[in-house]
Amino acid sequence: MKRCVVLRFLKSPPNQTKTSQEILHHLQNIVDFGKHVMKQFFGENYVHHGEIIQLPLDFVRQLCLKIQPERPECRCDKDMDTLSGFAMCLPNLTRPQSYRLAEHRPLLCIEIKPKCGFIPFSSHVSQEIKHKVCRYCMHQHLKVANGKWKRPSKYCPLDLFSGNKQRMHFALKSLLQEAQNNLKIFKNGELIYGCKDDQDCVSDWNELARHLKPFFFPSNGLVSGPHCTRTIVKELIQVITMTLLSSTDTCRAGDMKTVPVSQGRSYCEASAFNKELVRNGKHKLESSGLPRGCLLYKTLQAQMLDMLDIEGLYPLYSRVEQYLEEFPEERSTLQIDGPYNEAFYEKLLDLSTEDDGTVAFALTKVQQYRIAMTAKDCSIMIALSPCLQDECSEQRSVVLASKSRFTFSVSVLDLDLKPYESIPHQYKLDGEIVNYYLKNVQAKDDPVMSNLFKENEDCTLVLHKV
Repeated sequence: MKRCVVLRFLKSPPNQTKTSQEILHHLQNIVDFGKHVMKQFFGENYVHHGEIIQLPLDFVRQLCLKIQPERPECRCDKDMDTLSGFAMCLPNLTRPQSYRLAEHRPLLCIEIKPKCGFIPFSSHVSQEIKHKVCRYCMHQHLKVANGKWKRPSKYCPLDLFSGNKQRMHFALKSLLQEAQNNLKIFKNGELIYGCKDDQDCVSDWNELARHLKPFFFPSNGLVSGPHCTRTIVKELIQVITMTLLSSTDTCRAGDMKTVPVSQGRSYCEASAFNKELVRNGKHKLESSGLPRGCLLYKTLQAQMLDMLDIEGLYPLYSRVEQYLEEFPEERSTLQIDGPYNEAFYEKLLDLSTEDDGTVAFALTKVQQYRIAMTAKDCSIMIALSPCLQDECSEQRSVVLASKSRFTFSVSVLDLDLKPYESIPHQYKLDGEIVNYYLKNVQAKDDPVMSNLFKENEDCTLVLHKV
């Protein structure tokens, strides 16, 4: 059977070309970080760190010419490396992993970017709204105002991470209604639903149902029309929920003592699901909790390494920066740019929040924040392939739908460590998101807040006839 792999090449702005050795070092850092750090948090079966290979330059150049027309416009500001020949070889995660499939078997893959699944619990938070409304829901309004999206999504990450099936179903339905860059669906490796780039979206439910019908109702006994579409979408949501709650791996960080989710609010006041409950006179939002072994739980645990919030973290970043200005030669000793090895991972396990004023404490919190930001921006790949009852052995993970069954695997990707240098940008962006939300969203619902903002605006003198 042919081995199906993905090749990943480094990309960089045209004026920032790197040497072959720099590219090899960068790729090695990516592999080591996945292997020695993220695999410890997520588990062996969920993380596929790949390996570095060197390819003939003529092959790389021909490949670049072939794929260039297929690249989204928003990605074309960077050039693919065609000079070093180095690349990462990774498994094709649109196919179920860990066992072989017959080549003719149809494949379905759902890619979800779940985003941050908790509300900050840090005492360093200066605006109370951050203890009530999640970052994703606030950021939606700024993105719409800036023209990135046409309308805000009803998706709220806290609903997906709640473990409550009703809330999870609502979250997944919201993603299907407004996929943005948080949901993509592939059939046999080809995108059939979601956004290719920021604006080019495929989001027709009837067309999606046409693609999915052979997977969920292979006997073709279901009538067509809106009822058929709704039924198929409901089946898809049910299957995605079950795979997300499944447990197929263990990891070293699974037993790591971390901050309980209960320390923060388990729901977001801006969630459309929460607002609907309030309208119906219900004020308690159920959060069933996630199974400890499932990928969502592991993702949330890694995200919650952001214990101080960016507001508490930024002064510690400044402390490290000041130290590096005095002792620039110490940057390599501090492992800011790697190597990402066992020693780097061990330092991440110190979860104390008592600041002793040292650079060591500040650095640990900065590195934990980078891990958390990586987990907040990762993607989850759910690969499904139909199987007959006699084909489903105990060694395979199987999920049942009403009229069909699937072998499946769940993987996590987009695990490159977030840059140390991006922290000032994150601090600035956090302020912009919160201030826009307070001024343009919450103020509309709160007359007192609205008047407060008016008082703080520049004074304009308006003359009326008397």
